[in-house]
Parts: sequence; C-alpha cells; structure tokens
Amino acid sequence: MKVSYYGHSCFSVEISGKTLLFDPFITPNPLAASIDYANLRPDYILITHGHFDHVADVEAIARLSDATLIGNYEVLQWFGGKGIEKIHPMNSGGSWNFDFGRVTFTPAFHSSSMPDGTYGGHPGGFRVETPEGAFYYSGDTALTRDIERIGELGPLKFAALCIGDNFTMGVKDAVTAAEWLGCTEIIGVHYDTFPLIAIDHAAAKEAFEKAGKNLYLMEIGSEREF
Repeated sequence: MKVSYYGHSCFSVEISGKTLLFDPFITPNPLAASIDYANLRPDYILITHGHFDHVADVEAIARLSDATLIGNYEVLQWFGGKGIEKIHPMNSGGSWNFDFGRVTFTPAFHSSSMPDGTYGGHPGGFRVETPEGAFYYSGDTALTRDIERIGELGPLKFAALCIGDNFTMGVKDAVTAAEWLGCTEIIGVHYDTFPLIAIDHAAAKEAFEKAGKNLYLMEIGSEREF
C-alpha cells in the first residue's frame, strides 16, 4: 500500500485499487503550499472529527472527485447540509465493509466541533482492514487504553499517530500507543503546523528508536510504500 503525505494530519492510502484520503487540510496550511488539492481524486474521504484543521478542504475535494465521505454521523450530516450526497455515517466502535476493505470507527479522546461552531459528534480514528493488510489512524486523541484494544485485533502494517502534544498525544505517549498497538512502522501526524505543536524531530525519532520503532516524519508531498 502506498501512503502519500500532504501535511498536518492529511494523507492518502492507495489500497485495493482505491484511494482513501484522510482529514484534508491543505489550502489553509502554508507548509503545504506545494500541494494542489485539485490534483487529488480520492474515491473516499475519511474524516476523524469536525475541527477546521481536519475538514477545511473536504467539500471542495468531494465536489471535484465525487468521493464518498466516511466519518461520524454529525460531521457527515453537516456536509450533507451543504449538498454533499455521497456520505456513509458511522459512530464509535461501528464497522462496515466497503469495496476496498473493512473500516472500524475507533474511539478517540478529544473534542469535535464544526468550523461554524456546530456540534461535531464524537471524535474518532480508523482501523482499516484490507486484503493487503491493516493500518490504523489515531485521529486526534489523548493516550487511552482503547488503543490497546485496537492492537489486539490483529497486526498492522503501519499506524499514523498524532505526536504534536498540547492538543493531542505527544511523542512519549505516542511511543506507548505504538507499543500497545504492537506496531513497528509509525507515521507521525499533527505536528509542526502551528507553534503550539512544533516538535524536535531528532528527539522524536530517537524516542521511537529506543522503543524499537521506526518513526517516519514524511516530507509534504512525499510517498512511502508499506
């Protein structure tokens, strides 16, 4: 499976002939100025929660690509109100079989509101199981024992974990999350975009290395195979 990184918590995964795009926040992110969202043509857009830095480009990309949105009920009803018709609402702990594999909307310990202040339902993450293997994206979350349960469901090819601290897990807690998941290959997300979530890259990589994990801090616009 190929992962492409577009900055902050936005990345795509090409799997089973489909492209899954997660939490598109590109145009307001100066670090992602090299990315033209109009070139993205995902089949699905997966949304962890309603905060602006996870949904800013959802509507525009959905209209260009005719992608199906996957996320919690309240977030998708909000986009439905904007005329986006292809939506698949979920909620914490629920799973569904799609044409690329099985998605579970996993719990996250955070908050969620839409850009206009509308209630954004319960935040979450995604465990995605496919014929090519499974992966997990934490979304924005504190360290919670729910993550340990996700690791018990089976091996993961990689996990995308928030590491920026202040609003979410920091590096120390993300290392613990990786250990609970039993996952060696970790993509860091939700860091450096704003001053409050800036991290020391060398120290972060060292912390994961000491735990026997590989932390990838991907360059925006880069790709990696797992």
